[in-house]
Amino acid sequence: MKFISIFLLLLLSFSFCDAQNELLGVDEQGKFIYYELVEINGMPSAQLSEKVTDFLKKTFKDVKQKEVHGDSSFMAVGKLVINKTVLVMSHPSGEISYHFRAEVKDGKYRFWLSNFNFIPYYRDRYGNFVAATHKGTPLENNPGKLNAVQWREYQIQAAQYAHHFAQSFKDYMIGKTETPNDRLERTIVKKNW
Repeated sequence: MKFISIFLLLLLSFSFCDAQNELLGVDEQGKFIYYELVEINGMPSAQLSEKVTDFLKKTFKDVKQKEVHGDSSFMAVGKLVINKTVLVMSHPSGEISYHFRAEVKDGKYRFWLSNFNFIPYYRDRYGNFVAATHKGTPLENNPGKLNAVQWREYQIQAAQYAHHFAQSFKDYMIGKTETPNDRLERTIVKKNW
């Protein structure tokens, strides 16, 4: 009997254990950051900068290009909408805004996502979810005891999004860009012979 009760106690304690999720790194100022340096041999900086601008314009619609410094430095601002799911219903609980920076040189590029800010949503009188304020709360701030679990979930979702964004950016940079000569010509079918 003791063996069964100890076994059930251990089984119950393991059911509450949660795997550690990887969070973002921290920079010198104490802000969350996702940073990566990638080397691509044999690719000139002009082609890399062209790929960065194409990525920002075409791939992610929620990322808007903000500044370009010369041909080698790019800055964009983006946002991620956090959805809260209760049983079957899902509604946005807030958004996380971030800054994306990329710098290119011959044969290599680096990029980072930083300045993660959480902006809570509320339901307005028309039933739409809108931002409660325009100024966000930095994601690295400690929210206190009441919102600690929910805040940790926001941090985990931001880290997962940053990893997904970085992987899609690297895949786009490695992939071949399509030029007009590479496109298949469409044949026009006419009734005349």
